[in-house]
Amino acid sequence: MDTYQTIAAASEGIYKEKGSKFLAFAYPIFSEEEFKNHLAQLKKDYHDARHHCYAFKLGLTENEYRYSDDGEPNNSAGKPIYGQILSKNITNVGIVVVRYFGGTKLGVGGLVTAYKEAAADALQNARIIEQTVNNFYQILFDYPVMSEVMTFIKKNELNITKQLFENTCLIEFGIRKSEADTVVSELEKIEGVKVKFLRTI
Repeated sequence: MDTYQTIAAASEGIYKEKGSKFLAFAYPIFSEEEFKNHLAQLKKDYHDARHHCYAFKLGLTENEYRYSDDGEPNNSAGKPIYGQILSKNITNVGIVVVRYFGGTKLGVGGLVTAYKEAAADALQNARIIEQTVNNFYQILFDYPVMSEVMTFIKKNELNITKQLFENTCLIEFGIRKSEADTVVSELEKIEGVKVKFLRTI
């Protein structure tokens, strides 16, 4: 299986209950670090909010996920948000729900509903797309073989994610996992090219 479903772009949702406002923000992500950057930005933008609860899921296994109640009662926020990610059968997604307290306590049941509905609204407003699972590699080579390497990259339609051209050149690229072995073995035939596997996403 080398495809998965995720959201095409960032989206937002909202849920209101007894004066409390729950603002939901969903993001397509490729790493925990990327998610933390979104979270840090929201904490700056909504610094006066009482809670910034979240959940995210990465990859195709069942163990790359995390959720946080951020001071709300145990399992009343992060878990319901995570449940919405699972119910849509999507991955490489992070959702943050920012809560403004309205003065009336909602109780654990009320909180579970509120966080769930806010996250659901953000996902409802998102476009779900199918992506291929890609392997990412780094290649190092000397400048003289640059044109040969670039011709190969163009011919195989490799998706370059980073490049640095100095005496020793560096390129990082992604390719569909099911095609990776063939392409990498061909690439290694170019004299002086070192290929290093980075990650699968």
